[in-house]
This record gives sequence, C-alpha cells and structure tokens, in this order.
Amino acid sequence: MPPPVGTILISEIIGTMFLILLGDGVVAGVLLNKTKGQNSGWIVITWAWAMAVFVGVFTSAALGGNAHLNPAVTIGLATAGNPTVPWGSVPYYIVGEFIGAFIGAFLVWLHYFPHWEVTEDKGLKLAVFCTAPAIRNTAWNLISEIIGTFALMYGVFMVGATADKITGALAVGLIVLVIGLGLGGTTGYAINPARDLGPRIMHAILPIAGKGGSDWGYSWIPVVGPIIGAVLAAFLYMAL
Repeated sequence: MPPPVGTILISEIIGTMFLILLGDGVVAGVLLNKTKGQNSGWIVITWAWAMAVFVGVFTSAALGGNAHLNPAVTIGLATAGNPTVPWGSVPYYIVGEFIGAFIGAFLVWLHYFPHWEVTEDKGLKLAVFCTAPAIRNTAWNLISEIIGTFALMYGVFMVGATADKITGALAVGLIVLVIGLGLGGTTGYAINPARDLGPRIMHAILPIAGKGGSDWGYSWIPVVGPIIGAVLAAFLYMAL
C-alpha cells in the first residue's frame, strides 16, 4: 500500500528540497564568483550531488515516505507495478517533488545572494539551477539522458530488492556519483525532471541579478529523456 497522501507530499517536498538545496548549492559554490569553493571542479560537484541524494533520500524515508525525489523514478516504479506506487498516487509524488525543487532552488538563490551580482557570466548563473549539454545535439543529448536515467532506475530496483533505508539511501547516492563521473560529461546528468525543470522555472521567475534566458529550447530533454530511461529500466526489470 502507498503511504497516505499527506505523507507522500511532505516527505517528497522535504527530501527534494534538501536534494536541490545541497546539489544546486555545490554548483553555485563552484561556479559563482568570490565563493570559497570557486573553480573547485567537477569532482566536487559530482561528490556533493551524490551526498545530496543521500541526504534527500534518508530524510524523505525518515518522514515515512518512499523517497523518490524524482518523477522519473516514480513513473518507473509505477510502470513496474510496485505496490507502493499505484498510478493513482503518481500525481501526488510529482507535485511534492516539484514543490520541493522550487523551495530548494529559492533557498540556493538566497544563500548565495551577494554572489549573483559579482558573477558576470549569465550561463554560469543558469548552470547553478539546471543542466545544459556540452555539445548541443538534440538526438544525442536525449540519448545521454535516457542512458543515464536507465542506469539510475535499474540501480534503484536492485537497491530496493537488497537494502534497508539507510544503506539504500547511501547506495543510491553512490549510483548517482558513478553516473555523474562516468556519464555526466555530455549533458550534466539531469536524470530527474524535477531536479532540472523545477529550478529552471525558479531561474526564470526569481530576480537574479544579471541573469539571462532560461534555455527553454533545451528544457524538454531533461524531462522526456529521464522518463523514457526509467520506463525502459522498468521493462528490463520486469523481463528479468
């Protein structure tokens, strides 16, 4: 049985809030001018994102939720017929995930408030909130997001079959780490529609000093690609 609707919403909001606060927070610390972590690099970003996933997942689980934090994961589990994720509960998970992403992105903006004005590069400011491809090619960018999320989703299935909540949270964090290191160099490994679209929306509406556009032409790829990848992983999981 799924958790109660209230538990789903609260646990997904809080868990995803911490995911984005810490994940987008490290990107801000690396990219924005005059931070103590400026230019500390890709390894710092990938490690901190992995730990952000760990914190978000165990926080959400501690609140009684299933700790998806990701619409693609929610849809993948529902596709596989997971009894805790009937299709009727999917909208509640997704609403909670997006609300949490909005709040987390807002907190990152507040936390780094003086650093937006002293950062001239509009692209770096956008990169704090959402992903962009290293080489812009629609088909291959989509394939990258499909493959990355396929790896994540299949890993989630395996973790769910073998681990308890805390070790499971750490295992998922480590899966995200290796995806970032092994596959993230092409598109920045969004692998999560809420992680990318939620903060991108906040970038568009927040009064960020000196910001540019929100790259809406690319924005559908980190949404559609992860959903396709998660569904393909669900099919493989059911087949095996």
